Amino acid sequence: MAYLYFRNFIDVLERADELKRVAATFGIAASALLFTSCGTPGTRISQHPDIYQGLSSQDQALVNQGRIRPGMTMDAVWLAWGTPEQKIPGYGRGRPTETWVYLRYEPPPSYGGPYYYGPFDWSYIPPKFPYPSKGVTFANGRVVFFRHLPAPPPL
Repeated sequence: MAYLYFRNFIDVLERADELKRVAATFGIAASALLFTSCGTPGTRISQHPDIYQGLSSQDQALVNQGRIRPGMTMDAVWLAWGTPEQKIPGYGRGRPTETWVYLRYEPPPSYGGPYYYGPFDWSYIPPKFPYPSKGVTFANGRVVFFRHLPAPPPL
């Protein structure tokens, strides 16, 4: 009888060890995905040197600094700012346009804690909400307007 209890205990430990290995593998894979998808102008340039080499020297200097200018191509903006969270088609001055919107995630201003998420769910870690941080509008594949948006005002 004691042998069966001992054997069941060993089986549980072996399964827990297997779950730890699966969790560790998943964690490593998720971290790798996160760090490769996180982008800076330098990582995008190194992954797409052909796009970077096709830019003028002025645009290359701006892209290196993560900046853009009117008249820049969509590829140059992508190298400088990355992939937008939203792409909005439009129409302006008799031609089709596309606006890219970039978001930042911040806790709401003047938000006191603890924070309530639902029944029996409280936390002292503030929630983060998306706010538009910058946008750029293209016409004929070139920047016609861009803007950095301020953080929302305190409540």
